[in-house]
Amino acid sequence: MKTFNHLFESICSFENLMAATRAAERGRRLNDNVGRFRTRVEAEVLRLREELLSGTYQPGSYHEFWIREPKERMISAAPYRDRVVHHAVCRVVMPLFERKMIADLYSNRPGKGTHAAIRRCQHWCRRYRFVLKCDVTKYFPSMDHSVLKQAIRRTIRCRDTLRLLDAIIDNSNPQEAVCTVFPRDDIAEAAERRVGLPIGNLTSQWFGGIYLTAFDHWVQETLGAGAYVRYVDDFLLFSDDKAQLRAWRQAMRENLHVHRLRLNERKTRVSRVQDGVTFLGQRVWPWRRRLARSNVARARRRLRTQADLYRCGLLPRDSLIQRWASWKGHALQAHGTALVAVVQDELRIRIGNAGNESVSGAAGRVVEQQREQRAGREPEQQPGQREQQHWFPLREGDSSGREADGRSGEVHGLLRRPGRKPTRVDRFRQIWRNEYATPVRGQ
Repeated sequence: MKTFNHLFESICSFENLMAATRAAERGRRLNDNVGRFRTRVEAEVLRLREELLSGTYQPGSYHEFWIREPKERMISAAPYRDRVVHHAVCRVVMPLFERKMIADLYSNRPGKGTHAAIRRCQHWCRRYRFVLKCDVTKYFPSMDHSVLKQAIRRTIRCRDTLRLLDAIIDNSNPQEAVCTVFPRDDIAEAAERRVGLPIGNLTSQWFGGIYLTAFDHWVQETLGAGAYVRYVDDFLLFSDDKAQLRAWRQAMRENLHVHRLRLNERKTRVSRVQDGVTFLGQRVWPWRRRLARSNVARARRRLRTQADLYRCGLLPRDSLIQRWASWKGHALQAHGTALVAVVQDELRIRIGNAGNESVSGAAGRVVEQQREQRAGREPEQQPGQREQQHWFPLREGDSSGREADGRSGEVHGLLRRPGRKPTRVDRFRQIWRNEYATPVRGQ
């Protein structure tokens, strides 16, 4: 097995650290810590390089916060200078691991991603009758540090690079509590093992692919499961024999114990591909795809909040257009043309509503805070005066509408003409609303 040496000089080079700085600040330039680092970037990079070369570099503490969508989990944000080091390490080290990963691993790899994984899933759905969908219980909180370090040492033997990677791993903050005792374990020894990696680090995302690389090769080469797709801790196996998939499930359950991981039995099941496979937020059939219902509900709720913020002048127009275009592109990947039209019409109506309509939810709380801050500083709106409305080109071809930012007037093209004869698309939209859509608040 080939290993690589003399990597640390490339990691600590001034050019690599400067490129890592540009990568780490992407999307975060308005952050205070990033701004302070950028004001004296060359001096900071030289100081960071000196610490790395002298062996005095020590990672900082994490900022922790919780997210609750799509499920509750703790996110750990590293200091900005540590993120620069993470990018510098990944730029040099991760291409070496890339060579040893299977082609059907789609997480955090150039040219891969969620949409490529879903397309591969649909490819196998067209060729096999049954699918085994598997999920690892608490993947990042369960990753064993000693097992991960052994996996890294199968590829890297540069001592200084290993010392830096060990420092990043050992600096992981405590994660969610998980069961770390496995068959034939000594309970006292198992209790002393360090487990868990912070969700939010670039290195943790790569470690998630490295950790199960040996398992991927075992599945394809020893089990003989050629129709196999993995994205982080979600993986699918396809076959025409349901009994074979059940046997593979038992074998994988035992093999994962070697990596000190457990299958999530509640989410691990064998099913027919013609009934659909839920994978990475989409429902996949052999010849069509749809966004999962829970994902649609979250997206519509988030877009309604953003539309309310825009209507009240608290969200820039360009920002709303960018967010809408991002979700629209994602939905169209799942054959969601009709869904995009329904949500688009909903946003048109919401943005075109009168300004005196009550705004609920997260947007309502932001609006109330802004009103409290402006109280006493601005004159109140006179009775009968229309609040300013904004035009937003949600649909392509609407550029002929009135650019009313900064002006008052009727919003162009937001409501359909009354008395128009329903079309086939309108009937489909109504069927979709009855089956999937949730009621819009405030309407």
